[in-house]
Amino acid sequence: MNTPQPIRTGPSAFTAGARAGRRHLARTAVIGRQLDEIAPGTAEVRTVPVTIDGEPRTWVALLNDLAQPIGDGDARTAALGLLSRAFPGADWSSPQTYTVRTGHLTPDVPTAPAALGIDTAEAAR
Repeated sequence: MNTPQPIRTGPSAFTAGARAGRRHLARTAVIGRQLDEIAPGTAEVRTVPVTIDGEPRTWVALLNDLAQPIGDGDARTAALGLLSRAFPGADWSSPQTYTVRTGHLTPDVPTAPAALGIDTAEAAR
């Protein structure tokens, strides 16, 4: 005889994904609010490691929705501090872009526009 299986009430892969999604949305909202307090209208934060007088530093740009720079030096320093605490495992030795709308920190890798066909061209010898 077939015995009915008990209904599972514990966490599953589906609910774990939903919880992770809710945590991401909450974290994105908190970082977005804090960046808006630092520099109102911030839509994107870009960082680039630079060397000035032999000393490594990080150049930071706060951009609005029109990709125009906003904020002063203190705002840029505060934004870098916020993101470095929010993403402790990030590789700050390479360019990074944080997009406020999505909450994603991504490597800022320069690429050529696809219409130019440069990215698929074979190397000349």
